[in-house]
Amino acid sequence: MTPRRFLAAAAVTVLAAAATAAPVKHKAPIHRAKAPVARDWSRTVLVTPEGGFRMGNPNARVKLVEYGSLTCPHCAHFSETGTPALVAQYVKTGKVSYEYRNFILNGIDAAAVLLARCAGPAHYFPFVEQAYATQKEWVGRVGALSAAQKAELTALPEGQRLGKVADFAGLYTLAARHGITPARGKQCVGDTAALERLGKMYEAASALGVQGTPTFFVNGSRADTNEWTGLEPLIRQAGG
Repeated sequence: MTPRRFLAAAAVTVLAAAATAAPVKHKAPIHRAKAPVARDWSRTVLVTPEGGFRMGNPNARVKLVEYGSLTCPHCAHFSETGTPALVAQYVKTGKVSYEYRNFILNGIDAAAVLLARCAGPAHYFPFVEQAYATQKEWVGRVGALSAAQKAELTALPEGQRLGKVADFAGLYTLAARHGITPARGKQCVGDTAALERLGKMYEAASALGVQGTPTFFVNGSRADTNEWTGLEPLIRQAGG
């Protein structure tokens, strides 16, 4: 068979096979619905009418309120051992909202809190977390002031003392890590209206029976514990 006849025969064979073969059915592509992306409620932070900063779902079944001080060692301990689990397991999922209200204990605390609040909702909790993590350092600087530095502090007008305390403690450096310039930080620390607001928050907390930090309230009821191991069961019982 010549090459030309071979090619012709091959063509006939292919055509015949195509004619007798079952038609090919093309399946329509399957479009699978994507699972909805779970919302991370820990990214939702608002200032409450009570003056606290609330993280999480505002309609959460469980509402946790902490009264804390940035100079309180027990609060720093909870920040390290309890807050990460609280946020990861309960706040992010929308089961629990977590509100942190300042309960000022001293002048160093007031200076740090004014800077934390100056950072605004987006940076407030990261500021607080870092303040707790470095608490021994910046509180220690103030505790180690020389006699001359203490005299300098005492000689300042009352409205300037907190600013100098923040300077001695190195708090402006901490604030800068959260987008607060030194000029802005000094303005916030010297804000008398903001300081008065903290005083009113202290009075309101005292009226609720808050005497120390940290103090927790679960759905309005005071928790008889300041440890995560004791607080988590109460959150679960409340529906968290």
